[in-house]
Amino acid sequence: MDVIVLVGGEGTRLRPLTYDVPKQMLPVLDRTLIEHVMAWLARNGLRRAVLSLGYRPDAFLEAFPTGVIEGVTLAYAVEPEPLGTAGAVRFAAEKGGVEGTFLVLNGDVLTDLDISSLVEFHFSHGAEASIHLTPVDDPSAFGVVPTEAEGRVTRFVEKPPPGTAPTNLINAGTYVLEARVLDLIPSGPPVSMERETFPALAAGGKLFAMASDDYWLDTGTPQTYLQGQLDILHGLRTPASRPRGDEVAPGVFVALDGIVEGVLAGVGYLGPGALLAAGASAADSVVGAGARVLAGAQVTRSALLPGAVVGEGCVVTDTIIGPGTRLGSSCRFEGTTVVRGGLEVPAGTISRGGRYPQ
Repeated sequence: MDVIVLVGGEGTRLRPLTYDVPKQMLPVLDRTLIEHVMAWLARNGLRRAVLSLGYRPDAFLEAFPTGVIEGVTLAYAVEPEPLGTAGAVRFAAEKGGVEGTFLVLNGDVLTDLDISSLVEFHFSHGAEASIHLTPVDDPSAFGVVPTEAEGRVTRFVEKPPPGTAPTNLINAGTYVLEARVLDLIPSGPPVSMERETFPALAAGGKLFAMASDDYWLDTGTPQTYLQGQLDILHGLRTPASRPRGDEVAPGVFVALDGIVEGVLAGVGYLGPGALLAAGASAADSVVGAGARVLAGAQVTRSALLPGAVVGEGCVVTDTIIGPGTRLGSSCRFEGTTVVRGGLEVPAGTISRGGRYPQ
């Protein structure tokens, strides 16, 4: 079965990190997000995927010149202009030679869904399209999908106002579709799968949905991007997603050539060539390849992307520091701050939430 992976979005919620790279190319521990997604497909026996590209497509082409990720062979479909989620699916299917029943998924989701169970559900119900559902505490930011007892979708409610959702089961971004669904997607203006195609299928009684409690996370915000990495370290996902390296304590991984002179607490990851200097501490944090935490610095619930440097005496909490950025001494970053890569941040800088620089 072929797979279409939607990776064309601009990742606006993760700016400024995504000014330079697509969000699926951001590291999640020791691999990029797209590599985690492809590894999940491979574990489920899928071997061919079409990447539906839009924003910065060259990043994918340059990173994977062999056209293979985690054993999954790739085809590429680069949108000439934004086509919407449904338009992107149709375009990718045509460009990628997709035939018969196929799978579609959002490329910014981490999940341990057993894909075969969704496929079996799809065929057993004679569906035109089947959606994976997952429960969430606040469904207002997602597409809510109420169903009848046998799984037939009655409505498709995209991002209902808080407190009005008819269910807490949301569209989890993995679909099984029959090829004839493509005929419902007009070419030309952008078409939304969630707002147009799925409601049309539901109105005709041809859309079904299967709920599961498998691990699932939309990594598209700074908070969930960091959470996805800590969840892996906490053992909430399959062991196959864990980073390579020595597990020196429960949930603490140190890669080859990682140097720990300071104090590691909670869970954490120290990438290849990374340094936690004497007198420094890192708790529930990710220190990427070649990143350094210098003497006296404290890093908590944060992620340092490859090559980032936290200067002496800095305090970094709930922060993501972009690749190659260097914080001068005695900086203080806290309150869900996202720092762009490639910066030289002056000593003593203070940032309490939001994007840096503004």
